[in-house]
Amino acid sequence: MGRWRGAGMLPALMLAATAALAQSPAEPAAPLPTLRWLVQDMAPAFSYAHGHAPRVAEDLGDGEISGFLRLLIQRLPQYRHEFVEASLPRFETLVRQGATLCSALHLRKPERLEWLYFTQLYPPLFSRQIHVIVHKDNLARFQSQGQVLQLSDLLQRKDLVGLLPRDRAFGPRIDGLLQAASTQAPATVVAGRSMHLLAMLKAKRMDWTLDYPTVVDAMGGSDLVKLPLAEGRSTAVATMACSRSAEGKQRIEAIDAAVRKLAQDPQRDGWIRAWRGDAIDETERRAILRYMDERARGGSLVE
Repeated sequence: MGRWRGAGMLPALMLAATAALAQSPAEPAAPLPTLRWLVQDMAPAFSYAHGHAPRVAEDLGDGEISGFLRLLIQRLPQYRHEFVEASLPRFETLVRQGATLCSALHLRKPERLEWLYFTQLYPPLFSRQIHVIVHKDNLARFQSQGQVLQLSDLLQRKDLVGLLPRDRAFGPRIDGLLQAASTQAPATVVAGRSMHLLAMLKAKRMDWTLDYPTVVDAMGGSDLVKLPLAEGRSTAVATMACSRSAEGKQRIEAIDAAVRKLAQDPQRDGWIRAWRGDAIDETERRAILRYMDERARGGSLVE
């Protein structure tokens, strides 16, 4: 039987095939899943670094909330990050229509658990202490022999008109008082930005509203006075929320894990300074460290 003439070509063919495979382009990597974040220009708490809605994490400003979000994103490399600028009512509409979105602007409220997952981020900071904001011309009507103003008393006043942003949560104590006041509670208006209500207050279209003092400072509200509120530290903890769906649960669990990574970081002082700045109050720094100690030891706080 004759010898197969092609047998001697086999090694050459194998080498050629191997070379072709080596030169062929690699399989494209599977695209990363997307994590979409709610953003709003609510300086100073949530600010934009370049004056426009962020396109990348570096576009997030150094506000308390936006700065912490930037830290989180750095620890979530398994996602491609997008930013959605929307009002709180629009955010709720999108989530209820099935969109998967996450927000650091939503405090936990029992009724929100119907459509959002929550996890905890960090302890309440001084910048989160709610104040009563009044026009300086009306200051005498709010002063009471040097006593700290109490919202429970303010809600009983018939001579003062308050106005609040609709659908905003101020924390369980304040929210509870507003709910108990029922029809006696201040009227609310849709306000995409806190600045809108403060501008109305400067124009004396109402007598008072509630907000953070840093927001007034950012506005340059020299006509406005910030009065500490006895119930002002009603925010138990800063929270993150994601759509209450299978996809949203994956994302809130990843966010929760990223917070624990921050808590376990041996260089915590470094990221705290990067977040809050070198001038952070020592009492506040210790409070953050104590909270992170507990967070590092504990498990998931998703609910």
